[in-house]
Amino acid sequence: MPTTSDPGLVLLVDDEPPIRRLLRTLFEMAGWRVAEAETAGAALDAVAVRRPELVVLDLGLPDISGADVLRRLREWTQTPVIVLSVRADEQEKVRLLELGADDYITKPFGSAELIARARTVLRRAAVVEDEPAVTVGDLTIDFAFRRVTLRGEPVTLARKEYQLLAMLAAHRGRVLTHKQLLTALWGPHHDDDVHYVRILVRKLRSRIEPNVASPIYVLTELGVGYRLALGTE
Repeated sequence: MPTTSDPGLVLLVDDEPPIRRLLRTLFEMAGWRVAEAETAGAALDAVAVRRPELVVLDLGLPDISGADVLRRLREWTQTPVIVLSVRADEQEKVRLLELGADDYITKPFGSAELIARARTVLRRAAVVEDEPAVTVGDLTIDFAFRRVTLRGEPVTLARKEYQLLAMLAAHRGRVLTHKQLLTALWGPHHDDDVHYVRILVRKLRSRIEPNVASPIYVLTELGVGYRLALGTE
């Protein structure tokens, strides 16, 4: 079995041929090569054998659900996955992000949006996780020295403020849900204490954002959580 992903290969997992044809056209026009699977079983086999660069996964599959496919994939691979669904409710989006989805797009979707999101997910996946520092615009988070600078000047953060920023930086561009942040920063018994995160984010923004009312670093995903900007937005 190959040990690295197949560069430029996107696996489209959907049981509807018209949707797969549309997706194939979009991704091929954007320069990717495309493989297809119409069942969960075929999708799992294709990921194991072909190691695609990206998986675009529909939730409504005929054998097992797309959510179960995602759960199984995350047991052994971090291949980026974009979920497609007809359901737009925030709780479903939160659930899938916590299962390990890299992004979530509701049908019907715009072709430009889908390709832009795919490129963003792949940029995030290309980030080396053990890099010693992360820079976004004028903001730098130095993991090795636990130091934050803004326009070259040191920023003094409280312990939890730094932990929050470091966690977002380690997953920059990816949405971290309220539950993920609460569990990491306060422990597993604070799932419902969303106000803890909101207060901490407000404090962090007051120290690093040029304009707290219009943040450019710590971005809000309404009803879901927060992410650190990639610096290209």
